[in-house]
Amino acid sequence: MSELSTLEAVEPAPKASARKSVPIVLVAAAALVDADNRVLICKRPEGKSLAGLWEFPGGKVEPGESPEAALVRELGEELSIKVCETCLSPFTFASHTYEKFHLLMPLFLLRKWEGEVTPTEHPEIAWVRANRLSRYPMPPADTPMIPLLRDLLS
Repeated sequence: MSELSTLEAVEPAPKASARKSVPIVLVAAAALVDADNRVLICKRPEGKSLAGLWEFPGGKVEPGESPEAALVRELGEELSIKVCETCLSPFTFASHTYEKFHLLMPLFLLRKWEGEVTPTEHPEIAWVRANRLSRYPMPPADTPMIPLLRDLLS
C-alpha cells in the first residue's frame, strides 16, 4: 500500500463545526497572598454549582468589563475589600471545558488591598500555605494552578 493510500484509509478528524459547541464563559480570579505568603481560598456556597469545593475568589466578567475591573467589583462584593486595578498582577490562566460551557479564567496575584477580608457570599474562607492547597477539594479548572502557586510561593 502506498503512503498516500494509507493516509486516505485513516479516518479524518472531525471538522470544528462537527464538535459540540459550548459557550465560553470568562471568569476572573485572584490569588490573594498575605504577608505570611498564604493564599486565600473560599468555599463555594450551597445552591451553586460545585458547592462545597474551594476556589480562588472572583467572578464572571460582564460584557464591556475588563477582567481587572471585574475583580475589583467582585472582591468588593464578596470579600468587602477595596482593590486597585494596578495591584492585580496577571499570573496564569485556566482553560477548562465543563459539560455546558468552556471556562476561560485568568488568575491574578494580589498582595495589596484595603480593608479586612470579610466574606459576604462564602460560608468559609481559609488562608492556606501554597504547599497545602492540594488538601482542599477544588474545581477541575483551579487545580492546575496549585503547582504554579506552590513554585512561586514556596
